[in-house]
Amino acid sequence: MRRVTLALLGLALALVAPAGAASADDGPYAPLDRPGPALSVPQGTLDASLDCHGDPAAGPRPILLNPATSVTPVENYSWNWARVFAAEGRYYCLVTMPQHTFGDIQVAGEYVVNAIRTMHARTGRRIAILGHSQGGMNPRWALRFWPDTRAMVAEMIGMAPSNHGTKSIPTCIPGLTTCVPAVWQQLAGSAFVTALNSGAETFAGIDYTNVYTRLDEVVTPPASSGLTTGEGRIANVRVQDVCPLDPYEHILTGTISAATYAIVRDALDHDGPADPARIGRSACGLYMPGIDPVDIASYAPVLAALPRLVSTMLPSVSLGGAPLLRAEPPLRCYVYAAGC
Repeated sequence: MRRVTLALLGLALALVAPAGAASADDGPYAPLDRPGPALSVPQGTLDASLDCHGDPAAGPRPILLNPATSVTPVENYSWNWARVFAAEGRYYCLVTMPQHTFGDIQVAGEYVVNAIRTMHARTGRRIAILGHSQGGMNPRWALRFWPDTRAMVAEMIGMAPSNHGTKSIPTCIPGLTTCVPAVWQQLAGSAFVTALNSGAETFAGIDYTNVYTRLDEVVTPPASSGLTTGEGRIANVRVQDVCPLDPYEHILTGTISAATYAIVRDALDHDGPADPARIGRSACGLYMPGIDPVDIASYAPVLAALPRLVSTMLPSVSLGGAPLLRAEPPLRCYVYAAGC
């Protein structure tokens, strides 16, 4: 908690389904190729969650910006990555999850499914997804259980993604303390994390770049951000292997780190996932492009989000409207081999 608090202070200073037969590999979970279920969130709600900018027919590969737990995409990206993509004429969309992304990640996955389908239909191109923390993980729920989305995604980039959960939140104890759904689900060994990684972690035709920092105090152990199984092309890159003196932890790795920016750019600018060998030490710096240290007004959204960021690590506190539960939400029926 002390490290999270210091990171937040540092940020403020730096910014003045049909049933089918299961295979042996899938175990009790849905076959990898079983069509996904109909979305349970009303279509109007899903459409309203997507905010897109630019010309869908022009520019580099379209990109979906997916937020971390506790924040909106405006709080996460308006003052950094959105500026970069707008300046280069890239069509980009931001997806806003309910309850500040504190809610059931199975529901968040439906928002991602809709965003992928919508962007692909508008652009006629395969898209990239860039996400921070939970935002770098929950698109994989969409790819795992709605296989039609896989042909619509070319690049999946996670910045400190919680791909295997975390061991750093010991205060969520089933039956004893209460926590919000997304925190329960991101605990290492949760039913959600187990289902997410069932069968295969990656899929053919998609490039996966997972950026992590050895200083991560939220996703622990930090290397658990990486992926290893499946047929996708994978790069798990530690920022300190690119910039040995990079000082940033979980929050700042996905928002201001120049090393993270260089790794993400390398993935976007080349075929395949990122390759650290292509990135020189000249990429190392205090903060990524797009950030204007003297434009204090642009940082108002993220500064307003600080109380929610802190609350993520606390039991019995919900500042985003999500319910407090004594255990993680049950898995939906479509997750299992038996189907619905």
